[in-house]
Amino acid sequence: MKKLNLYIGLLSLLFCGNSFAQQTPAPEQAEAISIVGATAHIGNGEVIENSLIILEDGRITEIIAADLTKRQYPGKQIDATGKHVYPGIIAPNTTLGLVEIASVKATEDQDEMGDMLPNVRSLIAYNTESKIVESMRPNGVLLGQVVPRGGLISGTSSIVQFDAWNWEDAAVKADDGLHINWPDSFRRGRWWRGEDPGLKPNKEYTEEIQKLSDFFASSKAYLNGDRNDQNLPFLAMEKVFSGDKKVFIHADGEKEILDIIQFKKENELSSVVIVGGYDALAIASELKNAEIPVLVNRPHSTPDNAYEDYDQPYKLAKLLHDAGVMVGLESSGQMERMNTRNLPFYAGTVAAFGMDKEDALSLITANNAKILGIDNDYGTLEKGKSATLFISEGDALDMRTNILSHAFIDGRELSLETHQTELWKRYSKKYSEQESE
Repeated sequence: MKKLNLYIGLLSLLFCGNSFAQQTPAPEQAEAISIVGATAHIGNGEVIENSLIILEDGRITEIIAADLTKRQYPGKQIDATGKHVYPGIIAPNTTLGLVEIASVKATEDQDEMGDMLPNVRSLIAYNTESKIVESMRPNGVLLGQVVPRGGLISGTSSIVQFDAWNWEDAAVKADDGLHINWPDSFRRGRWWRGEDPGLKPNKEYTEEIQKLSDFFASSKAYLNGDRNDQNLPFLAMEKVFSGDKKVFIHADGEKEILDIIQFKKENELSSVVIVGGYDALAIASELKNAEIPVLVNRPHSTPDNAYEDYDQPYKLAKLLHDAGVMVGLESSGQMERMNTRNLPFYAGTVAAFGMDKEDALSLITANNAKILGIDNDYGTLEKGKSATLFISEGDALDMRTNILSHAFIDGRELSLETHQTELWKRYSKKYSEQESE
């Protein structure tokens, strides 16, 4: 009897697990797909009304105004008349798949012990069965850069697509960038230690910058030496110095960004990206001249300083764009994993505060693809690029009308069901039945 109960218990766990499992990843594209009649938002500012988009073998093989061609529509046809097609939205600087429930330590794998960890790879910790990752797809967020946190050098990020069996399948660009948390030149006192909570100069700022500089110098010396003793952190810096790995430096202050520009010169870094950049507008010309793009933090926030306009976070991306700086949007911060799904609506807010709607779209598509170095395949709807896109019933940047009917990653048609949609259907049915009784 005990054995029978044990078997029943195991079967119950099995069925319960399956009922809440991630949607099965879509199979490879087996036939051509023709999307007809939609307004196509290319992602680079262009729009094609009444478009024809043909997807074959995971690629876009045709994108043109439907009335300009007499060719037969191959394969499966999707009538998207009155709808809109967009390139898959790209989320940089996320911890998606690294943390599931912040209050449950066993589900958290975004940080490691130590200050200098360039050899830490976020990719191998990425959980493709995360329910949070799955919830990105119904809003059109189909790719992301998975980034470690903590320390002066957090480690190495990777870019993944959000419909995969495992991290090997998910990888779009493995080990794309090194992430540095630049120290703050000013720091608030730690009230829990009895310190004045006001803002004061960080006495350790110069020392921490020197620590970074020393690590870079030691890495170069090791890589140029005989390498007899294996040093994993130093070896991980090789692609940084060769220019094959971008350097993402997380900083907000004006002084900090100026010091980063100098750091880039001193270490001959070919590709640096500022992440955050709240005060970047004050030195926009320097950033433009240094060819350093900025991934601006979510605009749904309040100003950092009392003297600023209330809408400063809403319009920062537009002002930097107008100043000639390459700009993308990211969504780190409080509840960042859940809030990543709001990336299209962050772009919508930027548009509402003065930026052209198609330019705002580029902040989360074409620009993010360029900044992350995946623009040869993703970020825009162009012939030859990956068929990673979605069809929305309305404006994708408006939360009221961003209702997806189809989504594709590399031509594979995705399920748009998630744990949340299942719960919505379950409880909407429950209450409708109660009302009818």
